[in-house]
Amino acid sequence: MTPDALRTALAGRTTEEGERWLDAACTAVAADPAAVRALFPAAGRRCGRGPLHLAEPYGWTVDDAVRALLLAALPLTGTALHTELTELYRTGDAAERRAVLRALPLLPVGDDALPLVHDALRTNDTRLVAAALGDYATHHLDAAAYRQGVLKCVFTGIPLAALPGLPDRADAELARMMSAFAAERTAAGRPVPADIQPVLARFPEIPVPTATARREA
Repeated sequence: MTPDALRTALAGRTTEEGERWLDAACTAVAADPAAVRALFPAAGRRCGRGPLHLAEPYGWTVDDAVRALLLAALPLTGTALHTELTELYRTGDAAERRAVLRALPLLPVGDDALPLVHDALRTNDTRLVAAALGDYATHHLDAAAYRQGVLKCVFTGIPLAALPGLPDRADAELARMMSAFAAERTAAGRPVPADIQPVLARFPEIPVPTATARREA
């Protein structure tokens, strides 16, 4: 996702008044970075909170996109940017934290934002967990933490299709973890999520319980 792609996706998803507010807010943030602290929480109220793409239940929302554009407009780098993001995340509600996580791939933060990702992965908020495992995590999260994040998605019912980097990050160790999870569920007479099958299929050397293909009711 890029700022231009977000702008395009927002077309028709917010009102003309919302579009004017966003333009003015981005201009204000570019001129005075401190302005983001008041504008960031107001994004949902001024521009809307509906899904950006109706077919993606764990995808971007309108307020996610608006907040990401505000962050992309910040004329900050390095420690100053990291400090601002951390403060917005720390003081924000769940929607604001989710937007910070979704915006990370648009920002020059390097590995500095990894503590925010780790914090989100420790929560039980499925929208936060899904957002934490977006494109930024794909490129910056270490293998062990990424695997644990994916397994948390499986445990909490987050569809693996919501994780854009999974096809590139899946490895044999993750397949072994999923196979062990499937074996435990099968032994307990519980259904196994069907969306772990593509990961298991990529590593045929990993034993797969015969009931893993069964879909959840």
